[in-house]
Amino acid sequence: MAERVEQRLEDRIPELEQLERVGLFTRKEIRAVLRKASALEYKIQRRALRKEDFINYIQYEINLLELIKKRRARTGYWFKKDEIEYSILHRVHSLFNRATGKWKDDVQLWLSHVAFCKQWNAKHQLSKVFSTMLAIHSNKPALWIMAAKWEMETRLSSESARHLFLRALRFHPECPKLYQEYFRMELMHAEKQRREKKEFEQAKMDLGEFNYSDEILNGEMARIIYRDASQKIKGVEFQLAVLSIAKLFDFTQDLQKEILESLQARYADDPLTWDYMARRELELASLPPKKQKKEHTTKEQKVSEMAQREERCSAVFDEAVRAVPTEVMWKCYITFCLERYNRKTNSKELKQKRLERTLSVFSKAHESSLLLEALYKQWLQLLLDSNLSEKAVEVAEAATRHFSQSVGTWQMRLQVLIQLKRDDVTQCFEEAVKHVKSEGTLPLWTLWVEWSEGTNSKEHTEALYQRSLHATTPAESVTMKEMYLDWTYRNCGYKKVKKLFTSLCENRPFSLDFFRKMIQIEKEQESCKMLHLREYYERALREFGSANTDLWLDYIKEELSHPQGKPENCGSIHWRAMKMLQGDLVEDFVSKYTLLQTGHV
Repeated sequence: MAERVEQRLEDRIPELEQLERVGLFTRKEIRAVLRKASALEYKIQRRALRKEDFINYIQYEINLLELIKKRRARTGYWFKKDEIEYSILHRVHSLFNRATGKWKDDVQLWLSHVAFCKQWNAKHQLSKVFSTMLAIHSNKPALWIMAAKWEMETRLSSESARHLFLRALRFHPECPKLYQEYFRMELMHAEKQRREKKEFEQAKMDLGEFNYSDEILNGEMARIIYRDASQKIKGVEFQLAVLSIAKLFDFTQDLQKEILESLQARYADDPLTWDYMARRELELASLPPKKQKKEHTTKEQKVSEMAQREERCSAVFDEAVRAVPTEVMWKCYITFCLERYNRKTNSKELKQKRLERTLSVFSKAHESSLLLEALYKQWLQLLLDSNLSEKAVEVAEAATRHFSQSVGTWQMRLQVLIQLKRDDVTQCFEEAVKHVKSEGTLPLWTLWVEWSEGTNSKEHTEALYQRSLHATTPAESVTMKEMYLDWTYRNCGYKKVKKLFTSLCENRPFSLDFFRKMIQIEKEQESCKMLHLREYYERALREFGSANTDLWLDYIKEELSHPQGKPENCGSIHWRAMKMLQGDLVEDFVSKYTLLQTGHV
């Protein structure tokens, strides 16, 4: 091993000598580089290789390259790159090759090598990296796309890119993303050839052997790809993705028309098709007219034009909800209306039209019983923002009729009533807990008691807390116990909360925070008694002593620090902890206890 390391260090000597000779590094820096390189070399020559050692070595060499680059910029010396940088680059590639050969499954390592090649413009090496990587990770379409894009955009080789896409499609014949990028690549190739031909014609040059096929110039290759893909890949999403790509190129009108016709013919009942067709009206209307007398239209004309576009979109959506009366279709319509309403405009008239349209669509969807539960919340918020409080109350009530078992819907209705300070809040709460099953009602009870705390008397709120403990499931009652304890202390004082704590301890389950809250309350008293703290800690340990090391340590600290504490009890507590704690918690406890004894905790 030592011989190999020495050999590699000797191989560095020519580049280091050049660095010193041309004044980029001092002799002291050269020695430091050799020492560091020696240490890194020994790490990667061991039998038990570690990935981190290779990564550290590679990072060191990259940092060295960056430093040389900065030194060259500072001194203005740009010669001897073959003897210096290229030698280091070769070594980095060699390190990457060893690492990726050892850890073939680490995609991030391959991508790091790709990024390094791109940064230092190592095109020939990158081509080899892509070839090896794709042979191993042929099951990852994203890597095929990355390689094809590099061939197309950097090496300007559409033929190589096409070859890679065809190979990728043999492995992934139904991958939508691969077809989309292949489709894009062929259109980019066609655009490139159209541009070249135009430049030749403008320069009046003889094309000679350059043969530009009209089919390729018109995007026929992309059309073939689309037709093949549409036979294998079903769904509106793919059609829309391909159409959006085609729209980026100005020579694809016929292709766009074919995709659009296929979309309407094959997916006429899909909400996404109608959504696209409706929104398309905005784009069609935004195209400038052929004959335009004035160069600049007034603000009023722009507002009027926008209103007309939105009306046309709305007309298509109206037809859509008649043709496809589903919840998803109404959701598309409402989403469009909300997007337009939330757009900024200085025209109050246009803003009002958008509001009226949105509220009207919400109402129609509700009347059709096709309004999704989640959209009721948006409808209510819009009504409240528009100061239509009475309508908001009606809508909230209607929502709870449609979704009477939904806790979220009842919670939404109650929040509206509380916000508007209505008199029938209590009645609504009673109605809610009657309709909803006990499981999952915790949000309703927490909302109810929080509202009661600021509205009703202490007696009424206490009765509500007592009722909530029986109405909620055992798991949810834990939260109510914590809230009840906290409220009692804030409003009724220490004696009352101590009695309540004793009473609540009769019924499981508990949470650790429940006990910690009572311990904290005891500590806040002027005459904090260790006897009471012991009681609370003992109760907590009976429930959580087998799974919580911090609780034992806090108990020990309390005995050590409290004026009435008994340090002699710490040994007994430690022994009990060692008996009760399970698994790795024993070791964790011992470590923390040792730190406590040495004063580090």
